Amino acid sequence: MSAAENLMDKILQHFAGPEFKDELDMAKKEFFGSQNLLEEHSDRFEQRMTQFFDWYFFTRELSGYGRTPLEVCDQERALRFSPEEAATLSALRSHRHSLFEFLKIKGEDVYLRDLLKNEKIVVRKSPWLYGFDGKEIFEARLVPDEKTWFFTRGFCFHPETATKFILEEVKRHRKNPDLDPDELMLKLAKMRSKCEQYKHVRPEMIYSHESKLTS
Repeated sequence: MSAAENLMDKILQHFAGPEFKDELDMAKKEFFGSQNLLEEHSDRFEQRMTQFFDWYFFTRELSGYGRTPLEVCDQERALRFSPEEAATLSALRSHRHSLFEFLKIKGEDVYLRDLLKNEKIVVRKSPWLYGFDGKEIFEARLVPDEKTWFFTRGFCFHPETATKFILEEVKRHRKNPDLDPDELMLKLAKMRSKCEQYKHVRPEMIYSHESKLTS
C-alpha cells in the first residue's frame, strides 16, 4: 500500500475501533440507507465497503466532534504521527472529491474532467488504468501528490443510462453554490447500489427524483 493508504488505515483502525462502535453502526445506517448491508460473499461487498470507509473517513462528521475523522485525528491522544505522516495528512486534507468524466489514457496518465468544477485533470503515472469508460460518470477522490494526483480506492461508477440525470444534477449544483455536492454524491451512490439490488429495474427508473427505490 502507499503511504497515504497506510495512514488512512491507521486512522480508520482508531475511528472504527471498539470506542467508536456505536458511531460506526450509525454511519453504516446513514450510508446504506434502508438497504441491508451486502453479504460478504457478494461480488460488490469489498467495493461497497471501500466506498463506505472513504465516505466515513473524508466526509462524514463524527457525533460530538462536528468534524470528520480526517479533520480531528491529530487531536486524538491515541494517535501519534511522524513528520512524514503529518505531511501525508496535509495532502489527504487537500483531496478533491467530485464526479468525473473519463477522457483518455495516454501512456500511464489518466485524463479526466471534473464535472462539478468543469476542469480538466491529469492523473500522472496512475496505477489505475483499467475499468474507465467514457460513457460512465464516476465518483472518486483525488489526493495531491507533488505535481500530480492519485486516486483513493472508493470509486463509484454510474451506469451509462444515468448520465442525463447526473448531468442535470451537476448543472443545478454549478448554478447554486449553496447546494452540498457531498450530499449529491451520497444520493447517487445509494442509487447505484439500488441498481445492484433491483437488477430487474432499469437504472433510469432509479436515477430519478420520482423513484421510490432510493431511500
